[in-house]
Amino acid sequence: MLRELWNDAEGGFHPASAPDFLPTEALREVQLRRLRAVVAHAYEKVPLYRARMDERGLTPAAIQGLADIARLPFTVKADLRDTYPFGLFASPMSDVVRLHASSGTTGKPIVVAYTREDVEVWSEVMARTLAACGLHRGDILQNAFGYGLFTGGLGAHYGAETLGATVVPISGGNSDRQIMLIRDFGVSAICCTPSYFTHLVERAGELGVDLRALPLRIGIFGAEPWTDAMRDHIEAAAGIRVFDIYGLSEIIGPGVASECGEQHGLHIFEDHFYPEIIDPETGEVLPDGAEGELVLTTLSKRAMPMLRYRTRDITALIVEPCPCGRTLRRMRRIGRRSDDMFIIRGVNVFPSQVEAALLAVEGTLPHYQIILSRQQGLDQMAVEVEVTPEVFSDKVGALEAVRARLAKSIEHILGIRVELRLVEPRSIARSEGKAKRVIDRRNG
Repeated sequence: MLRELWNDAEGGFHPASAPDFLPTEALREVQLRRLRAVVAHAYEKVPLYRARMDERGLTPAAIQGLADIARLPFTVKADLRDTYPFGLFASPMSDVVRLHASSGTTGKPIVVAYTREDVEVWSEVMARTLAACGLHRGDILQNAFGYGLFTGGLGAHYGAETLGATVVPISGGNSDRQIMLIRDFGVSAICCTPSYFTHLVERAGELGVDLRALPLRIGIFGAEPWTDAMRDHIEAAAGIRVFDIYGLSEIIGPGVASECGEQHGLHIFEDHFYPEIIDPETGEVLPDGAEGELVLTTLSKRAMPMLRYRTRDITALIVEPCPCGRTLRRMRRIGRRSDDMFIIRGVNVFPSQVEAALLAVEGTLPHYQIILSRQQGLDQMAVEVEVTPEVFSDKVGALEAVRARLAKSIEHILGIRVELRLVEPRSIARSEGKAKRVIDRRNG
């Protein structure tokens, strides 16, 4: 009935978004009630949590206020691998209706489970995600996130259907067909990784399709870190508004947090996912506004609750209220992870810093790779970056001018000089999923 009554007009309010605007006091009451329930559920059903709480002399009764969450032990990715496949499940398999898993390319895969209630929550938070990004009933969403064991595809799919949008479940790959359907179906929104969409923009140009002339107006991107410079490039090239969404399989998949129309920080759906920011070295809880590692606790997950999961993503909680009116706290966009840093000549380097330096220079394209190697016992870093056809086909002087500007931009941001390789367009392999930005050959 509610769905029939809500405003179908663009920018209309969907009832699924109502929790986004809860008064803060009411939200905290919901969080505490759910936190106490999920801790009791995890303690009773998951041996790992019970053992770790017993080691600390804790029982579920110790959780009297939200601040008491800091007394609970952390969960890390290794815990999921060490208990593979079902050791962290809190529900019997007869209640589990869905399993997802990571690729397992670095060892045992991460396996996650969902009860029917979990799937309903997932659909709800993804509907809230899409509504925050400006989608509504009547939109046609092309879902180019991968389907299957990866959580992205089905998460976005169920959320869009819950919202009342039309879903084109194309999954990733087959770029020419993607572009054909965007044009022929009148697609108004697309979900995928930002790196894949830059490839679609490039391929559309080669096919003579101007995305800016089509109904496409919204891009919903996630699954990899990306910069504001990348956003600016995509919005200019495709004539759309681009929104960042955040999630991870260990927590639920996509649907943990989303930008709104203000595009300034991601609202965390904290009635279901309680956020903390900690010092990644000491584990100490930091105040709102301080930069640190994001830690998340699921407040309503039944099949596989996560208590204080260390995401390794570096961010900060934004203190100021959002002009959109949502009372949910926002987090700063994820630009780096504590475990994707590498050190070159004593300098801490993050791939996002390199991307920002490259895209600040006119004449470059948003396709690059960082190659790490070791020569004579010393770590070396080279950056391959594509330049526009005009720059590459021009006189040598044009290439050298771009190289000089790039070198200056990188040195300004990183504080070190690196080897630069300017390459022609389309010479760096494209990804249909997450882009592989760093090639580490130091141990090869």
